[in-house]
Parts: sequence; C-alpha cells; structure tokens
Amino acid sequence: MYKKLLLAAVTGMAMLIGCKKEGESNLRNRDKNDEGFGLYKEVFLEELWKTDPDRATLAGNHTYDSLLVLPSEYRKKMLDLAKVHLDSLSRYPEAELSDANRMDFSLIQNFLRATQWNLQQLKPYEWDPTFYNATGTFAYILNEPYAPLTARLKGFNDKLGGVPEYFKEAQKSLKNPVPELTSLAIAQLTAASEIIEKDFADSVHNSGIPEVEEKVMIERAKLAAASIRSFTTWLKSASDGKGRSFRLGKELYEDKLQQELQPSFTGQQIFNSAMERKKVIHKQMIKLAKQLWPTHMAGKSMPSDSLEMVGEVIAALSAKHAGPEQFKAAIQQHLPTLTTFVQSKDLITTDPAKQLIIRKKPAYLSHRAGTFVTSPGPYEKTGKFYYNIINLASLDKEKADSYLREYNDYTLQLLNIYEAIPGRYTQLALANGSPSMVKAIFANDAMTNGWAVYAGEVMIDAGYENTPEMRLMWNKWHLRAVCDAILDYSVHTGAMTKAAALKLLTKEAFQEEMEAENKWTTVTLSSVKLASGFTGYKEIIELRNAYKKKMADKYKLKDFHDKFLSYGSAPVKYIKEAMLAKEKQPETAN
Repeated sequence: MYKKLLLAAVTGMAMLIGCKKEGESNLRNRDKNDEGFGLYKEVFLEELWKTDPDRATLAGNHTYDSLLVLPSEYRKKMLDLAKVHLDSLSRYPEAELSDANRMDFSLIQNFLRATQWNLQQLKPYEWDPTFYNATGTFAYILNEPYAPLTARLKGFNDKLGGVPEYFKEAQKSLKNPVPELTSLAIAQLTAASEIIEKDFADSVHNSGIPEVEEKVMIERAKLAAASIRSFTTWLKSASDGKGRSFRLGKELYEDKLQQELQPSFTGQQIFNSAMERKKVIHKQMIKLAKQLWPTHMAGKSMPSDSLEMVGEVIAALSAKHAGPEQFKAAIQQHLPTLTTFVQSKDLITTDPAKQLIIRKKPAYLSHRAGTFVTSPGPYEKTGKFYYNIINLASLDKEKADSYLREYNDYTLQLLNIYEAIPGRYTQLALANGSPSMVKAIFANDAMTNGWAVYAGEVMIDAGYENTPEMRLMWNKWHLRAVCDAILDYSVHTGAMTKAAALKLLTKEAFQEEMEAENKWTTVTLSSVKLASGFTGYKEIIELRNAYKKKMADKYKLKDFHDKFLSYGSAPVKYIKEAMLAKEKQPETAN
C-alpha cells in the first residue's frame, strides 16, 4: 500500500513538473517546501534510473537491470533530463529549504550541469572507447548476490539482446580514439566477451533453467560476444597511434575539476598548494631520516644528497614485509588493532553493524589495480563491504616483490588506515546509513578520498605507532596524495613526460617502480581522479581549523569528525557551509 501511495504521489508531482505553460511557475506554493522537495527528489531519481539503468544497477536499484540503452538514445535522454530538471530546480526557493535539502538541491544541480558539460563540451563518446564499456554492469549482475541467481540471469539475458546494436552505434560514434584508452577498452571488452560467453553460459547451465530456455539464452550470449569481438577487432585497426592525445589541456582540465570534484579551489591553486606541501614533507623526512640513519644504516656513509639519503633509509625499512602467502592474513590480523585504537582515543563514532569482509579480489574486479575496499550501492542498506586483496600469485616474482616492498610492515598499516579504519570503509559505512539517498548516489570523490588521506594524519597525530620509523613512512604515504595531484595537473595541463613522471614518483615520492608505473598508467587513462585525495584533504584541514575557531573551548575532535561525516559523501564546500553557518536563533514572540 505504501508503495502505491508513493507512486501516486511521485506520478502526480511528475505531471505537475511537466505541465508548465510558458511564463508560469508549475509549482504551487505549498509544494515548494521541504516536503514538496522530498517528493521531487523521488521523481528525479526515478527518471534518472529509467534513463541510465546501468547507474541504477550499480546504485543497488535493480528495477531496470534488463535494460541496455543505446548510446545515441542515452545521450539524447540524458541531455533532455538535464534540461527539464534544471528548469524544475529553478522553481524551488533554495534559500528556504532545510540545510539537508539545500545540499541535495546543489548536488542534483551539479550533476545535471556536469552532464551537460560532459556531453556537450568534453564529448568522451567521440574519443574514449571505454565510454562504451557497458559490459561492466553485466559482470556486476552475474557476480553480486543481491537477488536469486535465476532472476539475475534472466535480467542479464534480456539486457544481452541490445548488445549487437549497441556496439554498432559505438563504432559509428568514435571519431578520434585515444590510443591508451583504446588499449584499455580492448582489454576490458576482451574480458567481457569471456564473461558473457563462458561465465554466463556456465551459470545458466548450473541454474536449473529449463533446457529449451537455456539454449536460447546461450545462443543470445554467443551473438552478443561475437559483436563485442567484432568491435574490438575494429578498435585494433582504428588504433594507429595517431588518435587524440590523452592530455586534456588546461581549459578542459580546469572545467572538469570543477564539474567532478566541486572544490573550493582551481586546479592551479591545488597544484601550487601541493608543491608547497611537498617541500614541507621533505623537510620533515630529511630530519627523521638523519635521526634513523645510525640505527638502520650503521657503517654506511651518508649521501650528500638529502633526498637520496631519505630514499636509502626508506629502502631499508621497506625490506621488512609480509611474504606473498601471508599478505592477506597480515591485513586481517591488523584491522582489530585499528578499531581498538580509534575507540581508545575517542576519535570517531563507528558503526559496528556494518562488517568489512576480507576476500581475495574477484576476477571481475581484476581491472582495478592493487588492494581496495568496495561498498554496496546506496539502495543496498544491508549490503556487504568488501576489502579486496590483490592476488600476488598472479604477478611475476619481480612485480610481487616490488608490491610487497611498497606495502611493507609500515605502509601496509597505513593502507589499512586509508582503505578501512578509520578511512574509506568507516566513512562509506556511515554514508551508507545516511537518510539522504541523493548524497549517497552522487558521492564526491574529493570528500571520500580526501577523508581517507586525512584519516592517516589523524591516526599519526593521535600517537598511533609513535616511532620515528612510522612517522617517516607516514610522510612517504602522505606524499602519494601530494604527488598524485602534482602529476595529474602537470600531465594534463602541460607536457610532463613519462620519464619526468617516474622521476617525481620514485625519487621525490620514494615509490617502488611498479607503483610508479601504475600511476603513470592511471594518469594516461583518467584525469582529475588523482587530484581528488589531496584536494579533499586540503579542504577538510581548512574546514577543521575554521570549525575549531568557531567552537572555541567547546571544540572536540570527535565532535568535528562525527558532524562532518553526518553529511554523507557531499562535497566539502557544502559541508563547510553547513558546519560554519551561524546557529539560528529562536524567534521571539511579539
């Protein structure tokens, strides 16, 4: 009954929004309040899911799992959605909404504007073949147990019907593919054809689906896989190394930064701040390395080059690490220590109901490098959080050794802080429980990645593993975010070469060769992403300082953290506006 009433309310609101005459407001005054805006959000999200069913699936809304929208239809419908809903938003008195709804208003507005910019200015559908990797959703449907297998397989099968036409359109739309992105797309789609033709067929065969229906489903999978292989063959012939450069250029980079991260700073300002931060960190590291030299480098002459000296001490400390077979166990054994420390120092209120499951990284996530946490979609309130651990056996010995030196006994602890407690997992678990679906759906990368970077500093400042060795290695860890931002800006707005990038990462950020090579690959395949961690960290630190000044002697670090995280994964600048706003005084009676 509740769903029927909600549907009726949403439908009525949709008709109200869509029936505006020229020059008229289509919202009655009584619909412009918070309750009316709450209904509007339901309308907007329902229309978004129908327009972008892949996004809906990954968000945990499985109503439209069986739909595959053709590329040309997707672009048209998304632009129509943006135009209609920007018009609808303009009729709400933003200033009169509650703080929570005002933030949601801004998030929806930013998403719609970013959609327009992406499809009208950036136009990745013309030069980025990975834009057409809709097959990632197929892997999700097949592997994530959000519904009985038979139901998921039938949705998967229905979605397969549109695959041949989808890739015909993709081939027509691509005009000047970036060589690096073309190589990635070929790898992604080659794996996808295997998932569709083999993994799907195996699952259907073992599901108990009637044999006649099984044959039809497997035949459809073969046709879909063949169309993907045909597209990848065409991509190989189209990739002559002369496509569009992966570098965005300064104007597009600055615009994309604002559209995706919504920071309080320009890209140039973030770059300048990162360069200054690097100098500060280097000074701290030089001091610590000199202190540690007699203990860890006894009998060896200290180099005259200060950074070389730091690098040698770090290399000595990095030799202490778990073996390939013990890597997963080392992570698992360490997490309770972090929980105990956070609680003993009263740093943040955690959610014990949300459990983190440690597992070997599944095959369908093999395209993502390293070790990382994944969270359930915003609609999956009881979904599982996974800590996906790299399978070191899949690497050759040299790469595995390099990975283990990078994630040694010290930095592995920092990785756990960053990815798990009190970093990404802690933040995402709290955001997952947020009453605002909008904040969870449009999670801001600068906020989520910035919190993870910030969490490491909080732990070290609170006395975690209070040794000069750990402090030195935390500085190395922190340089990752700093140098990621420098790398991202230098490559995409300038002409930084691979050699210069590797020098920055290995000689100034003290990273292993494998880690540095992976970062170069990342910056050639993405933009803005690498800048998100330092950008968010910088914003959070500035907000904390301002909030501490506002609260004066009432300030408590835990209160700041709890209040900050209560806003979900919203951009920091909106959280800042809410947290620094003057308290509303109660009205006095006349």
